[in-house]
Formats: sequence, C-alpha cells, structure tokens
Amino acid sequence: MATKHEQILQYINQLPIGEKISVRQIAKALNVSEGTAYRAIKDAENKGYVSTIERVGTIRIEQKKKENIEKLTFSEVVNIIDGQVLGGRSGLHKTLTKFVIGAMKLEAMSKYTEAGSLLIVGNRVDAHELALNSGAAVLITGGFDTEEYVKKIADEKDLPVISTSYDTFTVATMINRAVYDQLIKKEIILVEDILTSVHDTAYLFTTDTVQDWYQKKKETEHSRFPVVDRNMKVVGMITSKDIMENNNNLGIDKIMTKNPITVGEKTSVTSVAHMMIWEGIEILPVVDDFNRLKGIVSRQDVLKELQMTQRQPQVGETIDNIITTQLEATSAKSPDEEDYQFEVTPQMTNPLGTISYGVFTTLVYEVANRYLRAQKKGDMIIESITIYFIKPVQLESIIQVVPRILDSGRKFAKIDVEVFNQGNLVGKALLMSQVIER
Repeated sequence: MATKHEQILQYINQLPIGEKISVRQIAKALNVSEGTAYRAIKDAENKGYVSTIERVGTIRIEQKKKENIEKLTFSEVVNIIDGQVLGGRSGLHKTLTKFVIGAMKLEAMSKYTEAGSLLIVGNRVDAHELALNSGAAVLITGGFDTEEYVKKIADEKDLPVISTSYDTFTVATMINRAVYDQLIKKEIILVEDILTSVHDTAYLFTTDTVQDWYQKKKETEHSRFPVVDRNMKVVGMITSKDIMENNNNLGIDKIMTKNPITVGEKTSVTSVAHMMIWEGIEILPVVDDFNRLKGIVSRQDVLKELQMTQRQPQVGETIDNIITTQLEATSAKSPDEEDYQFEVTPQMTNPLGTISYGVFTTLVYEVANRYLRAQKKGDMIIESITIYFIKPVQLESIIQVVPRILDSGRKFAKIDVEVFNQGNLVGKALLMSQVIER
C-alpha cells in the first residue's frame, strides 16, 4: 500500500498543468498534516512536477524531458531574472522556444516574433501588444510597467508579461548563462539514460525458491538477480555463488545477500563505474526514493557508455573540457613514452596570474588517463592523487607534461607525472588508480 507521501505525489502528478496548489489545500484534500503536505510538495518540486514562484505561488508545471533540457519555461525565466509577473500567470508553465530582443522597428519585429517565443523589450507598449497577439510572451526590462489593456490580453491568451529591473543586456546574459549551464548538465550521463527498465528486468521474490532461480537462469541465461518483496522493494541480490550446494526447495530469502548496494536513477554513470570497480560488482539494482525496483544497470552498460561519451563533442564547455581540448601530445621518444604540451590561458589562472591548483590537478589527471589508455588499453578510476611539488606557472606559459608508469597490474596502476616549463621542473604528482579494461 502506498504511503501518504507517495499518495500526495500521485495526486499532484494527476493535477492539470497550470493548476495552483498549496500546503493547506493538499492537507485538506488528502486528510494529511500540513507538515506531510509541505514535504511532499518540496519533493514534487525537486522532481520537476511543480514550481514555486515568488508572489505567484506553487503551480503544477509540465515535467521537461531530458532531451529538451536546454528549453526553459517562463516560470524558470521569472526566477532567473528575479522578475515580477504583471499578467498571464496561468501561462507560466509553458515552454519557450526562442528569445527575441526588441531593438528594432515594430514592422521588423513582427517578422521575428512568433508563438512560443519571449520578446525582451523596454517600455514599448505597442511592442508588448504585438508580441501577445503573435502568441509570444513579453519580458519588460528596466523595471517598467505596461498598460492595463495589455495585461488583460495576457490573461486572455495565457501568455506571461514579466517585468525586471535589469537592463536588456544583463537579462540576455543571465538567460544565456542559465541555458549554458543546462547544456553542461545535459552532457552528464545518468543511470536513467542507460538502465534496463523494470519491465525488461528479471528479478525474484522473497517467496521464491532455489528452483525458481534455476528456472529464471534458464529463461534469461543470466545468474544474478535482484530480490524484491511484495511491494517491489529491493531487499537482496542472489547469484550463482549463493545457490551452490543448496536444496532446490530452500527459500531465496535464506541465502540471498541482504541490503545490497543500490543506485538511484539520478546517479552519474561515473560514480557507478567507480562503485562497480571498487566493490567488484557486475550488476546494480536501480531504485526510486522508496527503494522500489526501477531496473538494473550492468558493468557492460556502464563501460559502453563511458567509451561512447569520450567520443562525443562537447556543447556546454566546462574547465575540464577546455583543458582537454588544449592538451596536445608531442612526438614520443619511444613506444612507452609520450609527452604532452599545454598552454596556460587566462581562465586557468588564480588571482595572482599563475596556474590554479585545480587546473593543475585536472591537467595531471587527464594526462595520466590518456597515457594509461594508450599503454594499457583501458580507462582509470582515481583512488588517490598526491601533488607533492608545485611551482608558480605564469600566464601564457607553454608547459610539458611527462607521465610514466611506476608499477601496474591487471587491475591497478601507479603513475608518476612530471611538469616542466622551459626545461625547469615545476610540478610532480603521483596517482594511484584502478584500471577498467575495455
């Protein structure tokens, strides 16, 4: 039976888009305490079911799919630019398709303003009316208001008219930055992107026996299965090692590994890879917030996705991306040696104009990882990194990075990295890592 928290989430999820909700309303409708209702609404907000807007309240919004994460809703724009909604509140949940800067004559503006767009403009009432009649929302910069008849049009067409005290340039920069951050998030591969859903997952119940395991193994040709109770909550894992030398009529719950390691749908694939290597796990159950089975993720799925990610072009660049693209391999002295060259650019420096410690650490890691892939044909998961010597490196310096393997085995590697500037040693580091074979 669903808990009160789950019931509230289901109730919110069934509400029509644009519906306004409150703690008191939820508490009264479902006969729960206001504290329980408040916690559920906050959880729904984290899951993207609702959005809380200052001076407007909490409304049910359309949950955006991951592939459309670069698109924002009007309610998110209000939060980004600390805006005030003048009209058309019921349309805040809508997704906008593009931005238009209203720095042109009215006739020219009509060619660019279309349904689903957001017109960013000053106190030009004629432009506000034009945008709304074209199906576009309006963002008024400079803290200006608009006419009452324009607000009525906005209410009739469910198109927000928003006012902000920021100027047009600042607003455009803030929105662009928000979209850019979303693009970076889009590149982070999560478990939900690669999991085998519960509908395609083979699992056993606590009431099943060893004989049921053999039957499931015959059907799927797999030997590892999550074990769930009657509420689909994961309570264990069963493998061929657990089954060995046990009677066919013995209950699964007597021999399974209890309280297994699980991951959520929002866990990053990189974290899962580290977990699998460190714990020696082949399959991990994926669960929701209530520990109910949502699917499984295998080591093969994780490694395949990591290798695919390394071949993908970056859209929203992070500092790591910038370092990676500027790192160049120089001519190798021998098959076992490979040097790398790197230029220190302004965004990689600290306030004193020398290379920042974080950039230096990332540089050492990236070089070690590239070198290990070339030598061992695999990727690495860092266990520890020790930078035990570093000198200031000036802006626009060209530095050489020289890695070498001190010791290695089938599953581990110790790598020494030396960094030179104009032939002088400026940094040394030692990395201990686990190796993921390809």
